Amino acid sequence: MGQEALKRKYRILKPPCGLHCIKMNEIGVRIGRETIIEHINLHIHCGRLTVIIGRNGAGKSTLIKAVLGEVRHTGTIEFRDMRDKSIQDLRVGYVPQHLNFEKNTPTSVYNMFASYISNIPVFLRRSRVLKERILQSLSMFEAQGLIDRQLGELSGGELQRVLLSIACDPVPNLLLLDEPVSGIDRNGMELFYENISALKKNCDLAMILVSHDLDYVEKYADNVILLDKTVLKEGTPAQVFASREFHEVFG
Repeated sequence: MGQEALKRKYRILKPPCGLHCIKMNEIGVRIGRETIIEHINLHIHCGRLTVIIGRNGAGKSTLIKAVLGEVRHTGTIEFRDMRDKSIQDLRVGYVPQHLNFEKNTPTSVYNMFASYISNIPVFLRRSRVLKERILQSLSMFEAQGLIDRQLGELSGGELQRVLLSIACDPVPNLLLLDEPVSGIDRNGMELFYENISALKKNCDLAMILVSHDLDYVEKYADNVILLDKTVLKEGTPAQVFASREFHEVFG
């Protein structure tokens, strides 16, 4: 149902074009006198899942925050049409590792979703058109049955599917996923990667995932970046996992 919902929502009749690229040029972040990341030069292509791996403190989440504009950084981030090399506006979707809220909050999935995509105060009235849009977006990730649930009632996997639905309404050029399956059981992990595979197949977007789950990275990633303040190694999962740099980091 998720893949069919994607096709209906975006009317995609052929595979992603692969003709757009996010270019990161000399990205660096310093906090005080400490260098967090430096000399990050990457080309992230649409239609591919790029996974960032590395030890704790390697700068993975900092790089995500730099792309989001949440931390000041040096260097540039560009979204280019590879046919004519023109620079376009970059629309970014984001799924965080954690969402901070009180467990007893009365906020429902509908209310949270509506607050992100509508300028109408959700407490004034419940729009039928808005509800239909939210249901359609939730159905992309088999989460439409959660629309009236309170956030505190959701499991980790359910909340992750809701956040993924919000991040993809509208579909972004770049989807950032910062360890979104942390604390989720194996069934939830499998469903997450199935959903990501469906997005890659049906939508013209690039995806960057931060992950520690190397078995899933090996199975699903198109491109892997080994990070330790800077890019130590980049390539296919097989190339990175077989590298000297990988074994030095993960020993």
